[in-house]
Amino acid sequence: MPDSPGHEVPRAVPSVPSPVPPVPPVPSARTPASRTEASGTAATAGSALERRLRAARATAPNYREVGATANARLPEGYTQLRRRVHLGHGPEVLARAGRFVLGWGCQLGTGFAVFPYAPAETGATVLLRLGLPGSRWPRLVIPCRVVWTVEEPDRIGFAYGTLPGHPECGEEAFLVSMDAAGEVWFEVVAFARLAAWYARLGRPVAVLCQYLAIERYLASVVGAAAGPGPDSAPGSDPGAPLPG
Repeated sequence: MPDSPGHEVPRAVPSVPSPVPPVPPVPSARTPASRTEASGTAATAGSALERRLRAARATAPNYREVGATANARLPEGYTQLRRRVHLGHGPEVLARAGRFVLGWGCQLGTGFAVFPYAPAETGATVLLRLGLPGSRWPRLVIPCRVVWTVEEPDRIGFAYGTLPGHPECGEEAFLVSMDAAGEVWFEVVAFARLAAWYARLGRPVAVLCQYLAIERYLASVVGAAAGPGPDSAPGSDPGAPLPG
C-alpha cells in the first residue's frame, strides 16, 4: 500500500511414460526464437508470482488493528492520513467513481499492476507490483489483503491491509460517498508505519513517494468521476501477464 499521510465505512489422466524422451521444439520461421524466449520468461515470472501469491494467502496481516479504517478514530502509534476531494453531484457520479475505486483504479492509475486482477472483495489477497520505468531493478512486489468492502446507496469503497513482506504495516481505505445534499466525495483514510529496513533507511524518500501516491489516487478518481470512460486507468491492462 504505497500508503501515506487522508472515513466513513463498512463491510490428468495418468499417462504411460514414453521410452524415448521428447525432443524440444525447434523455433520455426513462424515462431521466432525471441518470441519463444519471451514466452518462457513470462511463464517463469507467472510461476514466481503464483508462488508469492500462495505464500501471501497463508499469512495474516502484519498489524493488530485490522479493519480500523472503518472506525471514526484511527489507532495510535501510526502516521495517520485523511484526505478528501469533491467529485460532483448525484448518484451517477457516485456509481461511476465507485466502480473505478472497486476496480483498483487508484492503484492502476498510480502505476501499480494488480495480481490477480478482480474487483476488490473482502478477504482477497493481491500482489501490487511496481517498477521504475527504464530501470533494471526487479519490480517491487507488495502483498495486501482486502479487509472490508462496502457497496451501499450512498457509499462505495474498500480497504486493504498489509501482509508480511510489505515495506509498511497498516491499512488504507478508499471510499466514495454521497451526502444528504447529493454531493459526492472521495476520501482516502490510512494509518501506517514503515516496516522494512530499506523503507526506514530511506524514510524521507519513502514519505515523499507516499505523498505523491496519495495525490495521484485523488487525481485518478476525480478524472474517473468526471465522465463516462473505462473503469481502469488509461493504458492499463490489469489482467495481462506481467513480465519479471
